[in-house]
Amino acid sequence: MPHKKYILAIDHGTSGIKAALVSVSGELVDYTYEKTSIRFLPNGGAEQDPEEWWTALINASSRLVGNNPVHAADIAAVSVSSTFSTTVVVGENGTHLMNALTWMDSRGAPHVQKIMGGFPSIEGYGLFKILRFLPKTGGGPTLSGKDDIAHVLLVKNQYPDIYRKTRFFLSSKDYLNFRLTGKIAASFDSMQLFWLSDIRDVENIHYDLKLIEYLGIDPEKLPPMKRSTDILGSVQKEVAHRIGLSPDTKVALSSPDHQTACIGSGAICDFAGHLYIGTSSWVQAVVPFKKTDVFHSIASFPTAIPGKYQSVNEQDMAAGCLPFLFDNLLFHDNPLRTAPPLENPYQFLDDIAGSVPPGSNRLLFLPWLNGERTPVDDTRLRGGFLNMSKTTNQNDMVRAVLEGVAYNTKWSLNHVERFVGRPLDPLNFIGGGAESSLWCQIFADVLNRKIRQVEHPRQANARGAAFIAAVGLGDITFDDVPNLIRIRQTFSPDPANRKIYDELFEVFLQIYRRNKKIFKRLNA
Repeated sequence: MPHKKYILAIDHGTSGIKAALVSVSGELVDYTYEKTSIRFLPNGGAEQDPEEWWTALINASSRLVGNNPVHAADIAAVSVSSTFSTTVVVGENGTHLMNALTWMDSRGAPHVQKIMGGFPSIEGYGLFKILRFLPKTGGGPTLSGKDDIAHVLLVKNQYPDIYRKTRFFLSSKDYLNFRLTGKIAASFDSMQLFWLSDIRDVENIHYDLKLIEYLGIDPEKLPPMKRSTDILGSVQKEVAHRIGLSPDTKVALSSPDHQTACIGSGAICDFAGHLYIGTSSWVQAVVPFKKTDVFHSIASFPTAIPGKYQSVNEQDMAAGCLPFLFDNLLFHDNPLRTAPPLENPYQFLDDIAGSVPPGSNRLLFLPWLNGERTPVDDTRLRGGFLNMSKTTNQNDMVRAVLEGVAYNTKWSLNHVERFVGRPLDPLNFIGGGAESSLWCQIFADVLNRKIRQVEHPRQANARGAAFIAAVGLGDITFDDVPNLIRIRQTFSPDPANRKIYDELFEVFLQIYRRNKKIFKRLNA
């Protein structure tokens, strides 16, 4: 292999660890994957074992490095992307004190609501309380309790012994960086959902002591903050040996998944937008301003790019609805199942859903399996199929899931475009969902926007993490990134599908409006 410089990029997602070798110019050499588990608990708990993450990282990385002709000396850095708003509690020696609280864990909601509620009220917030946060942080602790600060408050109020022993509250990305280097630091963007940072000057982000005092958090439990492009240190010798790296390999501080996805999508110029469909989903755009839409949970947050904000929103479930469909409904393990499930049913998605006409014979799917974050923040919403008839079959259900996620995305896109002040057209499409050509076309038709399918869309987070490290090492600049992204195919809206999708989208919104009180009653 020609002499080049490479990054070992780690993409830590909800379902596992991807390790990828990416050149500093964004070329994907190879990648591998290790699955990790998640534990759902009563009252909105969703935990993972950080030690399982670490084992998966070592296994995936060592297998990748060992099976490729890239020389260890040519791997210049490790760069980790990880799930936003997943919190790890570590003690004095750096050992985690409990399972990590994932971005789906909402058990801290009552503690946030107690602090942030009051009269006069705006969308459930006490007006004067949310105004403490908005000018400084661009938002505020979400009432659904899925932010890092809600996790901190949960530990403080319900696990006081653990809180007393806590040395640092870390994001999952910063925890993995600590395991790699033995050094603790956070990036400005990874601390955003702690809601304790003053981001008014994007070039001078810092903790706000008044907000820390108001929320009752011990400031010494917060890690020091640096830029995402900073080099945290070198890989510890024992870790480097286990993976097969040189002990001189650097570790970039890097960014959470939202920010690395943005960079890996190539949509990093002002007002350029990207669509991500993974377990969760989002529509985002880089913006040159700080702004907040408190009514729809959309705000400008710092990116890894110096001087830039990114409009951030996230919907809870997207491609995550597919394993629910296959595992819980179509191939559920009970006496009615007469054969083992297919090893990879996802490879048949396009054929199955493609056999059904647009609109899924007017079958609608609601993807709110874990509540929703944007454009409404409501943990009590739930999913379902609507308008089934005696002729509805599995094929209809598969396509309805794809279309239901697209309707939900359009709901968010409408508010994001109002926030940004212009249509986001085209949208660069990344994440596992972008592997499906049919889903690309469904999104183009439902959103009425051109969809640009980025090459190797599953590796966008890893590619973005690699670019951050490459900038930190001085090999490229962020201005180079758009020209380093390859587009596999562009999908244009089909005018023939405009009527059915516009009609069903309006019905989708009506379902929410007319049933939100019922969901509240059922899931209180």
